[in-house]
Amino acid sequence: MEKRVYEVWKGSNKFILGGRLIFGPDAKSLLVTLLLITVPVIIFCVFVARHLRHAFSPYNAGYAILAVAIVFTIYVLILLFLTSARDPGIIPRNSHPPEEEFRYDSSVSAEVGGRQTPSLQFPRTKEVMVNGVHVRVKYCDTCMLYRPPRCSHCSICNNCVERFDHHCPWVGQCIGLRNYRYFFMFVSSATLLCIYVFSMSALYIKVLMDDHQGTVWKAMKESPPSVILMTYCFIALWFVGGLTGFHLYLISTNQTTYENFRFRADNRINVYNLGCPSNFLEVFCTKVKPSKNNFRAFVREEVPRPTLQSIQGAEAEDLGGGDPRPKVEDDLEIGEDLLKISQRRNIEEIDEDIRSRGSNGPAHTALEVDAILDSDHRAPTIRSETRHSSWGRRSGSWEIATDDVLSNSKVTESRSYMTGKEGRQ
Repeated sequence: MEKRVYEVWKGSNKFILGGRLIFGPDAKSLLVTLLLITVPVIIFCVFVARHLRHAFSPYNAGYAILAVAIVFTIYVLILLFLTSARDPGIIPRNSHPPEEEFRYDSSVSAEVGGRQTPSLQFPRTKEVMVNGVHVRVKYCDTCMLYRPPRCSHCSICNNCVERFDHHCPWVGQCIGLRNYRYFFMFVSSATLLCIYVFSMSALYIKVLMDDHQGTVWKAMKESPPSVILMTYCFIALWFVGGLTGFHLYLISTNQTTYENFRFRADNRINVYNLGCPSNFLEVFCTKVKPSKNNFRAFVREEVPRPTLQSIQGAEAEDLGGGDPRPKVEDDLEIGEDLLKISQRRNIEEIDEDIRSRGSNGPAHTALEVDAILDSDHRAPTIRSETRHSSWGRRSGSWEIATDDVLSNSKVTESRSYMTGKEGRQ
């Protein structure tokens, strides 16, 4: 049965509605954020806005206060949904490293099995051009790709995210290229909502003071929910208001939270800064790029391609075994070549010995030559041992003991020498 992309997704994200909505692994914290928004608004509508319906002229003008609170809260929740339930700009993983980046460095070689082999090098960084300036990008081992500029790997979601800003636990999602605009609008709208609730609660306290001709303390005793809402909104403003101001600064300078905290002390030149007006236009007036992931698509079976490990070598059992016969045959042919070389060398030495002695000693008979050659035609010793390949692999194979072959040639030389010595005697 074919599976869809979201069913075999390697990141830590959570999907609902058949992969149509994507959340971070901490999506449960989104429920806390929903409660922090909706509960105060419900209290406001029930205990404050409801009593302000007829507090202004015309008689029903106060309904606008209730309507604005409800509509504005729905708007904030929609922005929260657009921030947390969409792809923030995840870059799809590669199934294998970019092989075009492999290179062989002959200057750095490793001696394996008595042979020098070139070392396989893989650059961890490379430089790309951004606005006429060289920018170094890093290789991600998890996603097996070179991260584009301003991209970073989120350790919580386990994904590489374009224009990574930060991972926000309050929305349960990474903030990146495709949802940063909605995140800022959510934070700034939440700030305005806090200001609105705080202002209307203070207004209700003022109305109670005018109606009862009392002090502010008596009015506060008349409406404890108003006091609670004012206190809550005052505290919340320090968080969402401060966050709004901070991101206004980041947008004006075209920075991300990640870049600001990591490279602030480096005094780097910001190659992405286009000027304050252009920076705001880039964030709010450009078209949101489509997602690079189709989470509902069916997974395609890719043809296995050699990876870095398969190039450098793996254990024979990890590869499921293989047919060792081609290698055995190659090794036997090498052994036979070595044997022929040693035989040819012995024959040449015998002929040279005969010519040098001439008539001074008895010549070798054909029977003696045949006996010498017969000793060289003995089967070479073959033993089973571990062979080292050019990449450092170890695999069981048959290899001819060249030391035995050479020792046979030395014995032959010794015999020919003894025979000549006896003839002279």
